[in-house]
Amino acid sequence: MLNGLWLSFFLIAAVAGFSRWLIGDDPSAFAAMIEALFAMAKLSVEVMVLLFGTMTLWLGLLRIAEQAGLVDILARLLGPLFARLMPEVPRGHPALGLITMNFAANGLGLDNAATPIGLKAMRSLQELNPNKLVASNAQILFLVLNASSLTLLPVSIFMYRVQQGAQDPTLVFLPILLATSASSLVGLLSVAFMQRLRLWDPVVLAYLVPGALLLGGFMALLAGLSATALAALSSLLGNLTLFCVILAFVLVGALRRVAVYEQFIEGAREGFDIAKSLLPYLVAMLCAIGVLRASGALEFGLDGIRWLVEMLGWDTRFVDALPTALVKPFSGSAARAMLIETMQAQGVDSFAALAAATIQGSTETTFYVLAVYFGAVGIQRARHAVGCALLAELAGVIAAISVTYWFFG
Repeated sequence: MLNGLWLSFFLIAAVAGFSRWLIGDDPSAFAAMIEALFAMAKLSVEVMVLLFGTMTLWLGLLRIAEQAGLVDILARLLGPLFARLMPEVPRGHPALGLITMNFAANGLGLDNAATPIGLKAMRSLQELNPNKLVASNAQILFLVLNASSLTLLPVSIFMYRVQQGAQDPTLVFLPILLATSASSLVGLLSVAFMQRLRLWDPVVLAYLVPGALLLGGFMALLAGLSATALAALSSLLGNLTLFCVILAFVLVGALRRVAVYEQFIEGAREGFDIAKSLLPYLVAMLCAIGVLRASGALEFGLDGIRWLVEMLGWDTRFVDALPTALVKPFSGSAARAMLIETMQAQGVDSFAALAAATIQGSTETTFYVLAVYFGAVGIQRARHAVGCALLAELAGVIAAISVTYWFFG
């Protein structure tokens, strides 16, 4: 899948470049493509420097939280809910702890760190699967919730905004929180419908209703604020939440007599190993996308979409954010590269860059997740997993664009 996507970027760029030369008598596209190739290779290394720090920091903190028992506490709190949503998984089964850790890593926006934990969880669920070639209900629910992008603190996106010079990296905190809530809710409801899960069960309602009321009341409060006030509130809550999470991890670890420094170092080593493995993927995708834009092919495609949107009488500013949305189901590295390229081309705080960042934080690499998670355990029949995951993806994109207009006008 990724081979075809990456190759298609270069082939489309080649067609566009030769068309500009042979039809438009403009050979400058080739010089622009070579220049973009080296510029994107340099940018990849610059992004990786900050990514190393971000990944090591948060995996170090997550290791402290794990050793302090915070993950176990969260697993016990969610145990009654999992018992209703995944009735075939016995209480206390190791899969539930791994699922909780995976959700925690996803919640912190550490998608690359969440993948190894998620694969362990999928293998653990496979042990309970009576038919090893067909996805079980528990595996489908776990995968769809992963594909719905359970992001509460999108630290990776904050990091990209820092690297591109944003004065306020957490400006997109609330938009991402609202959009990812929409995608996760749609993912849960679609799976519940297909699996006939009893969401009206008193225990399930005890978890979902307070969250829904809190989110609804929060949105009602936000509805009375101006765009300037919304942006300021998003910044404040983003920075405050981020700092409070860090402080809570460290203090609880210290109170539980965890050697916080040593455990942080152990987790940070794992983060360093994960981060360094990302550089080849980042170079490959950023260079391919840089060549695609320099050839004029990307802008040509966006112009066509923009023309169609104008014919419908809609605002067209969101169109420049669509490349991130279009490639996200297939490749996280391609979407990441599209986001960074949009920030560079349009400006880090432009409407398009803010919309692309919100889309990136509220959607997931659906086909990649399906291929990796099910492929790792030999699942050949995904059943309703694909349809539910794509529905959650679509909800995330629509919600992200809508919320961006709400917050940034």
